[in-house]
Amino acid sequence: MLDEKDARILEILQRDGRTANVDLARAVELTPSATSERVRKLEERGLIKGYTALLEPRALGLGLVAFIFLRVDDPEDVVGRAEGTAEALSALPSVLELHHLAGEDCFLVKVRARDTDDLYRILRDEFGRFKAIKGTRTTIVLKTVKETNVLPLGRERAGE
Repeated sequence: MLDEKDARILEILQRDGRTANVDLARAVELTPSATSERVRKLEERGLIKGYTALLEPRALGLGLVAFIFLRVDDPEDVVGRAEGTAEALSALPSVLELHHLAGEDCFLVKVRARDTDDLYRILRDEFGRFKAIKGTRTTIVLKTVKETNVLPLGRERAGE
């Protein structure tokens, strides 16, 4: 369970992981040393997995977003086979997200590509080498309205 100060620290850091400890301390009304200790404990508990820079995909030539639904072979052995397939798929650099699904499809994969030719290459060369994949359905995103990694904590869920 999180107290109000820890929740506020997480809210601030997930919006800007580069927030200086002094600014973080001021925002949560603690001393810098107490704030630093709380952040360390949040990291140790695994609530903070790491820090990263958010890159602009279009500026890097990766403006096309696609979601690919995958079906794998042998429904009788889908768990064992899917776990091996999932591990191999997750190693592909083009795979940004990989979700194991319940239902007709086995996986949902999010990829970014330069254009449709690059997406075709990903489907053919990267996914095409998996014998366990028996079918795909690809949806290309026309416009992203919202994309975030910010989790709704406490007050945000209550509508504050």
